Formats: sequence, structure tokens, C-alpha cells
Amino acid sequence: MRLAEEGDRAAVEQLVHDAYTPWIEVIGMPPLPLESDYAALIADGRVHVTDGLEGLIVLVPEEGVLLVDNVAVRPELHGRGIGRALMAHAEREARRLGLPALRLCTNVRMAANIALYESLGYRETGRQGIEGRSAVLMRKQLSP
Repeated sequence: MRLAEEGDRAAVEQLVHDAYTPWIEVIGMPPLPLESDYAALIADGRVHVTDGLEGLIVLVPEEGVLLVDNVAVRPELHGRGIGRALMAHAEREARRLGLPALRLCTNVRMAANIALYESLGYRETGRQGIEGRSAVLMRKQLSP
């Protein structure tokens, strides 16, 4: 796992496109990660990638919590534990930053993602409309 560099931007954008485009039909509009500014996120040190760019995670430190803003895995590599490895990396980063919890939101129609996050110890904390989308808010408290 490493921070993405400017030279990775095209690959990062392609990975996000490939990972999220299938969800457009499911949720009826583009998922928010398709609209993110990856040049800025990379410049800010927010995009973490696997060494071979099989997956990525966007992490944003906030007051008392680490926001998992985006998790993307190449579709042809689903089911190989890459998403779980990315989420484990997020927990390590939260601990490194001294943050006691992680939070994320995902679309209410992304049932497989919600199930994965629940299996990793995330709990639903609410639901909210975000830019015309129905989001499930989730949080994981880290043990001391």
C-alpha cells in the first residue's frame, strides 16, 4: 500500500470509472466518487493505492474520525480480499493518526457493500440524502 502520486492519476481515474460505472444503473445516477477531483485528492495525500493499482481507498482525517470517502477495486478482481485489505489499511491509518473511529457512507442500494462493511464491524448510524442520493451512514469505533 502506498500513497498515489500524480503519475498514477490516469490509472486512479480509470480504476474509479471501472469500479463505479456498473452502479449507475443500480442507483439511477452516477455514484459520487465518479465526480471527485482525483488530481486534488492525490495532491492532498488522500488516495492510497495497492502497489499494482488493483484497488484504492480515499481517506480524509476529520475531527475525531477518519472518513473512508471511497473504496474501489478493479471489477475483475472482486472477491480476492482487496477491499478488506484496503479497509484494514484504513484502520491502521486511523490508529497512526490517533483517531478512535472511522466513518463512511454508501448508497442504500449498494447492499453488497453495506454487508461487507457490517462484516468488518461498521454499524449504521443513520440515513441521509446526499446530492439526490440516498446514503447509509456507517461508523466503526476502534478498540483501544
